[in-house]
Formats: sequence, structure tokens, C-alpha cells
Amino acid sequence: MHAPALPAAFLAGVERSIPRERRFDDHLSTLAYGTDASFYRLIPKLVVRVESEDEVVALLKLAGAQGVPVTFRAAGTSLSGQAVSDSVLIVLGEHWNGRDIRDGGARIRLQPGVIGAQANAWLAPLGRKIGPDPASIATCKIGGIVANNASGMCCGTAQNSYHTLAGMRLVLADGTVLDTEDAASVARFRESHASLLDQLATLGRETRANTPLADRIRHKYRLKNTTGLSLNALVDYDEPLDILTHLMVGSEGTLGFISAVTYDTVPEHPFKASALIVFPDVETCCRAVPVLKQQPVDAVELLDRRSLRSVQDQPGLPAWVKALSPTACALLIESRAATHTLLHEQLEQIRASLAGFRVEQQVDFSEDPVVCGQLWAIRKGTFPAVGAVRPTGTTVIIEDVTFPVERLAEGVNRLIGLLEKHRYDEAIIFGHALEGNLHFVFTQGFEDPAQIDRYDAFMQDVAHLVAVEFGGSLKAEHGTGRNMAPFVELEWGSEAYQLMWRIKRLLDPSGLLNPGVVLSDDPQLHLKHLKPMPAADEIVDKCIECGFCEPVCPSNGLTLTPRQRIVMWRDLQARHRAGLDTTQLEADYAYRGLETCAATGLCAQRCPVGINTGDLVRKLRSTGADRTHTANWLADHFATALKGTRLMLHVANGAHLLMGTRLLGRASATVTRASAGKVPQWTPAMPQPLYKLALPRPVENDKPRVVYLAACVSRAMGPAARDPEQTPLIDKTRALLQKAGYQVVFPDNLDNLCCGQPFASKGYAEQADRKRQETLDALLKATRGGLDPVYCDTSPCTLRLVQELADERLDVYDPVRFIRMHLLDRLDITPQDTPVAVHVTCSTQHLGEGAALVEIARRCARTVVVPEGIHCCGFAGDKGFTTPELNAHALRRLDEAVKQCSEGISTSRTCEIGLTRHGGVDYHGLVYLLDRVSSPRAAPAG
Repeated sequence: MHAPALPAAFLAGVERSIPRERRFDDHLSTLAYGTDASFYRLIPKLVVRVESEDEVVALLKLAGAQGVPVTFRAAGTSLSGQAVSDSVLIVLGEHWNGRDIRDGGARIRLQPGVIGAQANAWLAPLGRKIGPDPASIATCKIGGIVANNASGMCCGTAQNSYHTLAGMRLVLADGTVLDTEDAASVARFRESHASLLDQLATLGRETRANTPLADRIRHKYRLKNTTGLSLNALVDYDEPLDILTHLMVGSEGTLGFISAVTYDTVPEHPFKASALIVFPDVETCCRAVPVLKQQPVDAVELLDRRSLRSVQDQPGLPAWVKALSPTACALLIESRAATHTLLHEQLEQIRASLAGFRVEQQVDFSEDPVVCGQLWAIRKGTFPAVGAVRPTGTTVIIEDVTFPVERLAEGVNRLIGLLEKHRYDEAIIFGHALEGNLHFVFTQGFEDPAQIDRYDAFMQDVAHLVAVEFGGSLKAEHGTGRNMAPFVELEWGSEAYQLMWRIKRLLDPSGLLNPGVVLSDDPQLHLKHLKPMPAADEIVDKCIECGFCEPVCPSNGLTLTPRQRIVMWRDLQARHRAGLDTTQLEADYAYRGLETCAATGLCAQRCPVGINTGDLVRKLRSTGADRTHTANWLADHFATALKGTRLMLHVANGAHLLMGTRLLGRASATVTRASAGKVPQWTPAMPQPLYKLALPRPVENDKPRVVYLAACVSRAMGPAARDPEQTPLIDKTRALLQKAGYQVVFPDNLDNLCCGQPFASKGYAEQADRKRQETLDALLKATRGGLDPVYCDTSPCTLRLVQELADERLDVYDPVRFIRMHLLDRLDITPQDTPVAVHVTCSTQHLGEGAALVEIARRCARTVVVPEGIHCCGFAGDKGFTTPELNAHALRRLDEAVKQCSEGISTSRTCEIGLTRHGGVDYHGLVYLLDRVSSPRAAPAG
């Protein structure tokens, strides 16, 4: 059944309130924005990206006047269907990132668009963090964390949003704004909404006076529980404003909009240790949990045997994991402390508490970050392990329940029995053992009624087991959503359930805020609007649409994100198979899906199943790569092509001298647009041509040799005309290497060498691989069969060469790795006082050298600025020339972030062009900074 069309009066009001570029009603946009991490799909009729509270107020007033349902969306990582709508979807824009750190970090006020991990990054220097720690914290936003009362591995119940809430700014369904930390706002609200506050106070008194109900509520929240509305607000508080704000926590957008929240923060202890203890069976394992709950532990994660089996081939895991008994069950334990001494005391206490338990295997407590990282990789790898092996067309479902801790062993075994009964043979169980909170992950198809019936029968059994037999929670931390709305009454009972409806009708009398979520009269709601997952391409078929990729994507907010690109490609393929006309969709996708994708692969680093959406984009580009003859000619005459690049730069430089900066910039932008990006756009950051390469021949001496592979951009592009630094990169690099005592050797036929990246990015894989192999062969010769290291001055080229490098004789370094491994101990460094900005390129991140780049910069400069939120510059080889809006969008906040700096550093010449243009300071290679502040280290005396 389709929702009715939006009223004309509503649409007219929206048009007056929201600019056109932030209103979306076309199929591509509504499907792309309308997709969240759940296994439900509703396609909104209108998506509105809001950038201010005033806009939210205007929309809510319009919705109320016209009877239009609305749903709020932050990051779209929720799992239970609470962020999808077939009416109006209100999505947070990018201007919801405000923060106010108070009392030395003891409190922090945050707007709803702040990513959880970013809040913790702000607090980290103060030794604090926010309490909630959901697994999606690197992606999910504060609005969603609060609205879902999300928790995580360490926060338990004591440190969730409900218990660490210090203040809130909210917007009610009628558009009224209340700020509990603003006395004037509170006074106005008490006057305008006196009746509402009186009714909340009455609900609280009635609930507290109803002893059986009050006791039941307290019992339920002894456990982790996000099923239904937060009824504990009625028994924990008597002040109606406190009741109201705590009801908003976990309300999933059904009671109002959360415009800001103030947290009481919690300590982030610097000293940590982790252990993996494997017990012979579930019973023994779960008996250890109440014991550990009395110990100084911060996290205890349970992993059943199937969870361990799913990751047993993971690098770094002990070989004995494969040989564990079929009934084995493990606890992954972490303890944290303010001091090293205190940590050791805690570890001895924990060990003593477990001494009486039978243990099958263990990795004892370790403080080594590498070992701890490997242990926690077990836990983090379980969910992707199931996702990676699921059949195409199915989805991965992660359910989230709580058993009373004292009955945890029985609950685990009964749950395993249900998974076996319903033939979910691939399912695994893991969870936050201290709270009795279990996650079980399984794959499910929804393509035919039999599959849906199987899922329904399983969920009915789970609901009865958890809620009725064990008195547990059907949703511990993932929110009720649509998924558990039909089961809220089963879990809570009729009296508590009707109380929730009274609250809903009091705060949202028209039922327009996220209808169907948390509370629903439809017992079949959990089986409706199930998301299709059609086969699209083997590169992306394992995508679970979680959205973890989105924060690092440079086109996020400009066109599409990796998740949205996959969603749309799936939709296009399904439409093809159905024989539908996709002409217009394909035309839209060509630009929004393909042309504006940087294809740098940062999304793969965030993806739980390792999908690089850039691989799909390159594959699709290759289908349109119909200039094979030209690509072959360029590959065979690369030196000539470089001469052409130098000539083009020469012409641009001459035009600049004749026309001036402003006139040439306008004319160039016009030509670039008219040529659909085929003619690169000139900017003041455009490099001058590099004409002469004075490459010395190697000589015989006792100095260590390094083979210097100067990338094609370094061989063609010199500094920009306005740059005070006029030494070309190739000369600066050679001088630094020689300063450190190296003999610099260049490979033969250098101007014909290329890593292949320019060809690969355009979809010409054969030519790209051919050029890469030519370069590797030349390097093998230049290094005398691999005796000498190779220094490549551009990190994207290094990455291209080392990926899947089969020849172990070659050791190819990017600038960061070579400097940290071979130059730092040969140079004396006097750090400069002038602040420096650092951009960690995508390739540097892929190479694992990001932290090292920042550390080297900090050795060279007393003040180093790493702009937050800029993960990829969007220049992407030549995108900065041909699709300049991508580069501009990715770096739209750079100038403000680096305004205190006079210089920026990076490791990619093309990235530096865009960084210079949009940052307002000149960006150079890392070697410029290091050369400036260093001198040769004197040899030790005799």
C-alpha cells in the first residue's frame, strides 16, 4: 500500500524554507538517501537536507499543519529500520558539528551531526571520552547515539546516554524549542507548555505509585534495554523537564528532534591490557561472567565456538584456535587503569578471580598494542566473516538481546538450539557478557514467502524465549525500530505498553513523528518493506549497506557515497533484469556514481567486508573506455606524452603572464565546463613545466645507493609560479638523499616509465599493467637485482607498484617509510617554530604510513595541524582538473583549518595542487620540510 502524495501546500512551504539544492525527489536521490543499515526499505517521497534548527522548526510546523509524517536521519547506521520513511526524510546536513567542551572535559555539549569518534578525539587530550561506545562509533552521529540510546562493549548501562545526560536542546512535534541549559528557554517552555509538564508529572507520580509496574520497570532497566520508550524516566525522576529529556533518549525520533545534547564525560584511562580466555564449554564460560563483573574489568566479550571458527584463519591468531573443542566458549577481557602500577594490581586481581575455572586455552593479559590489536580483531572480525560468506541476494542480520546475567549460560544454549532448529547453520553468537547482552548474526533471504515465513517463525521463537521465558530484552542497544515494534507489548506487558502509547500521544498527538517505529498496531510490521539485495556485481555483492564507508568519501554530500553507489547499481541491475527503461537513471549515474568517484579506495578500509567501491567504478569506466588505440599509443610513447604535458603547462603559464590570474581563471573554468572536463581547469596553483632533467650517472664509491624513481608528475611539473619555493621536487629530493649520505641512482629510460595509475583510473587495465611491469623491470635492473632500495617520491605511485608485488627482490619505499627507516638516523633535526599543516594522502593511508607521516612532521615542526574530517582531498590523479567540483567539495573546510599555517606538506604532487588552491597556503612534499630543518649527522668521534 503506497502512502498518499505529499500535499501541495506542504511542498510549497518546503520550497520557501529549503533551497532547491537541498531538496531531493528524484528516484536516484530518494533511494540513495532513503537506504540505511537495516534490512528494511521505504523510499521517501521527499528528502530534505537541513542545515539549521530553524529549518527543522519550519518543517515540523508545516508537517503538523498538513498532516505529513516525517522521519529524522543522522548517519543511517541503525539496524532496526528506525531511519527509513515513505513520506519525508529529514537528513542532517554538514552544519551540525558544533561542540562546547566544559570544565576541563568533564562535560561536552554536542550537536547531533558530530560523529562519535570525533567527539572522543576532541576529548582525548583531556583524558576523557563520551560514555556510549557503539561499534559504529567511527560513523554514527550523536543524534543517532542519543535517539537510540546506543551503548557498546565498555559502557554497559551506567555510561550510556540516559545515565550520562547533563542537558538537552530539543524540538517538539509542534516546533517548540526547549533548551534545558538556558534559563530563559526553560521559563518560556514552562509557561507555554504547562499542561504538557503537568501531564508528565502526573504520569510519573502514577507510575511510581504503581508498585508492581515501577518494580517491573526498574527490573527491566537493570538489564541493557532499548525495547520501547524509556519508561525508567518516570521512576527515576520527578521533575517533568528531566522526565521529558530522558524520555527523548532512546525514542528513535518518535517524540521530537534532538538539537544538542550535553554529556557528563567519563575517564579514558591510558593503560590497558587484554586477554583471551577459552573455557571448555558455555556453562563454565558463563559462570565466570558474574565473577568478572565484580572485578576491575572494562570489557568482557563472549565468543561462542562458531564465532572463533569464523575467524580462525585470521593473521596473528594462535594456531590452537583451529583445534579448540566443539563446545569451547571464550571471553575476551580488557582492563584499564590510570597508572601502570594500578593496572598490574588489577590484572593480578582478575587472574586470581579466575583461578578456580577450567581453561582450555588462553592468551594471558598483554599490554602490547600489537597483541591487543590482534585479540580485538577476533571480535571485530566475526561479523564480517559471516557477511563475506553469505549467498548473493541474502542479507546479514545482527540481532541484539539481553538475558539476565545469572541465567546467561542457559540463554546461550537455548539460543544455539533455536538457531539449529531453524537451520541457521552459519550463525554465530558473541556479545557483551557483563550485561548478558548477546548478538547473534545470521544470513537471511527475503526473495520468496518461504524464506520470510522461516524468519518469522524464528523471530517468534526468539521473542518468546527472551522476553517471556527469561524476562530479558529483545533489543539491548540497537533500538526497537520496525524490527521489534510488534513485540514490545509481549516483552513489557499490556500496562507498560499502554503507558508508552500515552507518552507518544502526549508528545506527538498527530502521530507524525516516525510512525511505525517503536510502537505499532501492526503485528506483521517486521515482515513488511523488507529490503531487496539483488545481485549487481561480484565486487560489491557482499555489501551490507552499513554506511561505515561514508565519512571518508570525498563526494559525500556532493553526489553519492560508496554505499549509495552500490545501492543504485543494485537498483539499476534489478531494473535491467525486469526489462525496465533505465536510460535516465544511467545518465544520472554516469555523473553522480562514476564521474565524481575519486576511486581511491578509502571506503575499503572502513568496510566490514573489505569492499572497494572504487574497483566497481573502475570496472564500469572500463566498459566505456573505447579509446584503446589512444591508450596504446600513449603507453608506447610515454616520453612524448610527458613532453605534451610540459607543453600544455608552458602554454598555460604563458597565458597566465598575458591574461593575469583572474581573467585566465574565469576563461579556463568556462572552457573546462564546455569541454565536459576534457580541458583541465587552470588555477593559480597550476604547476610550471619542468623542462630539463639533469640525471647523473652512477659512480663507484662506498656510499649506500638508492634508486630514485621520480614519478611522471614530478618529471613534468615544477612548482607553481607564485610559490616562494621554486626548487623542483626531483632536485629537492636528490639533495636530501645526498645530504643523508646516499648515492642517488636513476633507472634507465626514466621518461618512459609509469606505474600505470593514469591508465588504471580511466579503465585501461591492460595498458596500466603493461606500464607497471615495464617500470618494475627497469627498477630490478637499476637496483642490481634488488640490492638497492627504491625511493618513489609520490605515494600513489608507490602504492600502485607495491600492490600484489610478486618479486620479493624489490623493496619499494614511499617517502614516509624511507625517511623513517633510512634518513632520520642520518640527520640532525632542529624543529621550526612555524606551524605546518599535514595532509595524509589516501595512498599513504593504504600504505599504513599515516601516523608515521604526522610523527615525522612533529619532529620537524613544533606545531602540526592535521585538519579534521578531511580524509581524501578528491584530486584523485586528474579529477582536480577535470571534475574540479569534487576537489572543491572535499576541501571546502580546509582554508579555515589551516589558516594559522604558512605551509602544508603531503606526499603527492597532484594532491598538493588542489590543497594549495583550496587551503590558501602552499603545499609541498615532505622532503621540503625535512630538508629545511635538517643537517647531516656528524660521524661519531674515533
